[in-house]
Amino acid sequence: MGLTLPLLIFVAAVAANFAGMIGASTVLGPKRRNPVKDEPFECGSLPVGPNRTRFHIRFYLTAILFLIFDIEVVFLYPWAMIYRSELGAYGLQVMGLFLFILVFGLVYEWKRGGMEWD
Repeated sequence: MGLTLPLLIFVAAVAANFAGMIGASTVLGPKRRNPVKDEPFECGSLPVGPNRTRFHIRFYLTAILFLIFDIEVVFLYPWAMIYRSELGAYGLQVMGLFLFILVFGLVYEWKRGGMEWD
């Protein structure tokens, strides 16, 4: 019971704050509609084409590949920081296997044309 009551009070305070802000913006906010303000804004230029266009699947595949290899770098930093002091040869072998699998995946995607932007 020691930690639950303060946590419940905090959650209730956050919920009350949220409800109060939403309610205040609804009641006090401006309600004048303007056709210029209702237009979508795209970096200061007039919108071109419909706002619900479909992207080619290659865009998503490239984005996923970028994330995968970006996460690889995130795993390399902590390993590099503790390599000499704690991991030793075993850490080097495990990281070598990790990099081998990722490079193998990169070569596989490259050969299959996953890096092409047509």
